Amino acid sequence: MTDFAALTGAASYLLTNATVPAVLLEGAELETAGADLVKVDLRIDGKTIAQITPAGSADPAPLTVDLDGGMILPTLVDCHTHLDKGHIWPRRCNADGTFESALTSVGEDRIANWTAEDVRTRMDFALRCAYAHGTSLIRTHIDSLPPQDAISWPVLREVMQDWSDRISLHGACLFGIDRLDADDGFLETVADRVKEAGGVLGAVTYMIPSLDEHLDAIFKAAEARGLDLDFHVDETSDPDAKTLERIAQAALRNGFSGKILCGHCCSLACQDDDEASRTIELVAKAGIAVVSLPMCNMYLQGRTNPGATPGTPRWRGITLLHELKQAGVPVMVASDNTRDPFYAYGDLDLVEVFTQANRIAQFDHPTSDWIRAVTTTPADILRRPDHGRLKLGGNANFIAFSGRNLFEVMARPGAPREVFRYGRRIERILPDYRELDVLMGGAS
Repeated sequence: MTDFAALTGAASYLLTNATVPAVLLEGAELETAGADLVKVDLRIDGKTIAQITPAGSADPAPLTVDLDGGMILPTLVDCHTHLDKGHIWPRRCNADGTFESALTSVGEDRIANWTAEDVRTRMDFALRCAYAHGTSLIRTHIDSLPPQDAISWPVLREVMQDWSDRISLHGACLFGIDRLDADDGFLETVADRVKEAGGVLGAVTYMIPSLDEHLDAIFKAAEARGLDLDFHVDETSDPDAKTLERIAQAALRNGFSGKILCGHCCSLACQDDDEASRTIELVAKAGIAVVSLPMCNMYLQGRTNPGATPGTPRWRGITLLHELKQAGVPVMVASDNTRDPFYAYGDLDLVEVFTQANRIAQFDHPTSDWIRAVTTTPADILRRPDHGRLKLGGNANFIAFSGRNLFEVMARPGAPREVFRYGRRIERILPDYRELDVLMGGAS
């Protein structure tokens, strides 16, 4: 790989002969029509991308590094994570890999262990991983049932402040929508807490009799506070799980003006073509965006019943991303859970996530503009258009690879990469799992 050692501590320099996806360039006067990739020179001045020109056209600079065609991507955007659950696997695993066991195990661990210090320590560990891998913007869901809401949301606000110069972080509340069957003021309380933290409102939706009533209440609470919405939706292979359709109807019925992101939407892929097409058309009309969590859903979905002889999974949990995209629905992929009962693996590495999503959902032949799924699209949905793109005059936040195109990068996602934040090359240090041993009660 290109030797970047000379750039350590450098404030201004020129990167020549870099390959970048054309769809991620903004403000540069380049001929990109019909091109997936373009070759450019990038001049970095302090924290800013000061110049983007065709490769070989930039004026010489005292400090120049030739990338020899190596790819540059902007720092990446992870729009669906669970930092409050992360890294509890050693003390609370998933015995059979099923969704039901994950729910039970996480609930038990939350009650037993989720003190402010426990949540804060695991969040910080996870963010150090994401930072080293090249992520600059994260949305995390926060388990928000009392009494945990009074612990985790204040911790999130502290962590947001601590990390404000490295990762832009914000939260989405998470609770089962059936919690609203108890008319005790819970929704107003949690919505106010979310508003104070600059987060978004949301819930896990189920096919319950009161679903439409509760959706209307959530939409009204969000509209009244100027909050966006983020739902966990139909994370099942049951074709009768159709809450995505009901959310779209609620958005249209309430004339909601904010942004709506729906995660998972797995059951859409188990419905017949006509029904799925009708739902997709409704989702597009309602202006809803969809994020798939391919690694986590592939882990949980398609398992045999507990106690049964293990069999080869035939259902892998991916929603209809291609069909949604073709209908004009903004689509994304994200990390979801990390080393917890919902997903035993992961490291908040969006290069790995995008690579696996390509293999699982076939974002290739042609590759088209799928790289937007971890860059510009989630950045825009999270209302941070300063992230996820290489913009003339914008922040010099990017990742440099030796691979000269996405196929080379994805063939070796674990190959060395260099991460630059505000123009400066960072030291990529991944934290050791042993740091968390003190929280694990002797488990490892």
